[in-house]
Amino acid sequence: MPNLAAIDVGSNAIRLSIASVDGERKLSSLENLREPVRLGQDVFAKGLITDNTLEQAVDAFKKFKEAIDRNGVNWSKAVATSAVREAANRDMFIDSVAQRCGIDIVVIEPEEEARLIHLAIASKVNLKNKTAMLIDIGGGSTEVTLTADGSIVSTESYRMGAVRLLQLLSSGVSGKEKRNGEKEFNQLVREYVESTQRRLKREIGGKKINICVGTGGNIETLGGLRKDLLGKERETSIELGELDAILKKLQALSFEERIQQLKMRPDRADVIVPASIILQQIAKLADVDEILIPKVGLKEGILINMVIDLYEETKHAYRDQVMASALEIGRKYFFDEQHGTSVARYAVELFDQTRNLHNLSLEHRLLLEVAALLHDIGNFISATDHHKHAQYLLAATPVIGLGQLQMAIIANVARYHRKSFPKQQHEAYSSLPSKDRVAVTKLAAVLRLADAMDNEHASRVESFSVEYKKPKFAIHLKGQGDLLLEKWALMKKAEMFEEVFGVKVVVED
Repeated sequence: MPNLAAIDVGSNAIRLSIASVDGERKLSSLENLREPVRLGQDVFAKGLITDNTLEQAVDAFKKFKEAIDRNGVNWSKAVATSAVREAANRDMFIDSVAQRCGIDIVVIEPEEEARLIHLAIASKVNLKNKTAMLIDIGGGSTEVTLTADGSIVSTESYRMGAVRLLQLLSSGVSGKEKRNGEKEFNQLVREYVESTQRRLKREIGGKKINICVGTGGNIETLGGLRKDLLGKERETSIELGELDAILKKLQALSFEERIQQLKMRPDRADVIVPASIILQQIAKLADVDEILIPKVGLKEGILINMVIDLYEETKHAYRDQVMASALEIGRKYFFDEQHGTSVARYAVELFDQTRNLHNLSLEHRLLLEVAALLHDIGNFISATDHHKHAQYLLAATPVIGLGQLQMAIIANVARYHRKSFPKQQHEAYSSLPSKDRVAVTKLAAVLRLADAMDNEHASRVESFSVEYKKPKFAIHLKGQGDLLLEKWALMKKAEMFEEVFGVKVVVED
């Protein structure tokens, strides 16, 4: 069985995890390394990664490459988060690491980061039949993810990671005696975190959080401090009252005292207080009494996702996650859920029955399903030109598990479910790569027929079948009543399908 390697290129450190996969597709750790390269210190203060930090990173990646080779790794993946994502010279950084170390780095968006961390947490914590809040405090950002029955329903990224706050706010501390300066800084952190509470309140809404899970090196450190400072047996959870007590002890110590008395690494001793304040404020806002600490994070999520990619039959979980997130977006915009669900079902079935015509992939099938479910969300803004409103809402609203290009394809497919055919003068369409423009045109043609089958938003079509004998493309509908309006709508909306696939659509009994 294969050996896998995952690299988390974070803002406060770069981490490597190597694991083997057994016959039951379970991961067993082989080696873990951490290099304290603080990319965020440069990026959040200067906007780019300096030459000195680049050299530190290259040294770290060379060590990782040696470990990867030593362990006979078959597949590896390196992902970068907020620091590299925001660096003005990120392309140069990625190219330097690739050329000098033989490691390719992929920059991921916050939504993908949250999805991968969720995979890691779900492997350790039972999230089924619960409403859960997942809090990941990194160096550059804090991700707050809400899940229902094990699926992500929303995720928000806040630009208040521990290293970012250290860089942004330390300049506001006056030149008083050092201990007073630290007190002033801690107050600035608290005020900054409190300023984000409106967004957090909106995200939580009236949801009752059944379980709260914290991830990230700082939260794991707090679990250890619970054991060391408060004499508790376990370090896999922390109660809110215990967090308050630990934070008071931390704030009473200087940076040097945290290193000397608590045996902290320097790159942990300076960020532990801002991280603790972030966790404290979010936990209080969510009205939770305890935070579980499963001691997993992004790199474990990368490994699990690699296993999913290796074994096709497990990919249904990915599709379910994508559709759960899409459904939550539809509800956010008060869409007609019955209509969207019916059109998505028809679209997927039509896609499956016309594979010999379109020759598109299973990925396109999923993108069509999302576009069909959400094609009418533009009605949230206005029924007039709602297809155009749907386009920019989808282009600006991430679906968990999908990237920016995938969302751009979905947005365009939804845009063309009615009215105009795709045109080169349409900027959002023309900006897509050529092969994706072709896919959009085919998927939109399929979506128009699927939408026509529920023209009255009554879900009266129960099943259908198609017959193709060039050039005739016959559709047979079965359902409630005579389906005259649905048949009429199919003929009215068939033009794009006929033009794209070179067929003549007819509706037969």
